[in-house]
Amino acid sequence: MAETIRTIPTKAQLMERLADSFSGYYGDFSLAAADAGLSASQAKTLGVLRTAPASMRALATTLACDASNITGIVDRLEKRELVRREVSPTDRRVKNVVLTTAGEETVDAIRARMHATHAALDALDDADRAVLHDLLGRVFCGARGPRNAT
Repeated sequence: MAETIRTIPTKAQLMERLADSFSGYYGDFSLAAADAGLSASQAKTLGVLRTAPASMRALATTLACDASNITGIVDRLEKRELVRREVSPTDRRVKNVVLTTAGEETVDAIRARMHATHAALDALDDADRAVLHDLLGRVFCGARGPRNAT
């Protein structure tokens, strides 16, 4: 039996693979968001709020956009009753944005419509999904992930 020789990818090759992967994911996400009548930024905001309510400032930081953009995004989401603004219990000057039940259902619907992403993940067996989950967590969710890198 012939031995397979694997080359170790360079960081540049890994970054290119990540860019291609995220581009495919983002395209699938954007199409699913559009099917729900939302922009990608609006849908991403709903996804962020799925984790926990957030202040307008925190949303702007998380989404890496100007606070004035967040105001417009939240205004449009609020008009559709997908989010609501609430006064912060710790500082009445701060407004927290909270996902409504309709907003949660919309996030679920968007994720369900991401057919290309579902197909790609369905092609992985349980062990590969576990490895991918671990690697993505280590690279992007750990204490030294890109958002916290120095």
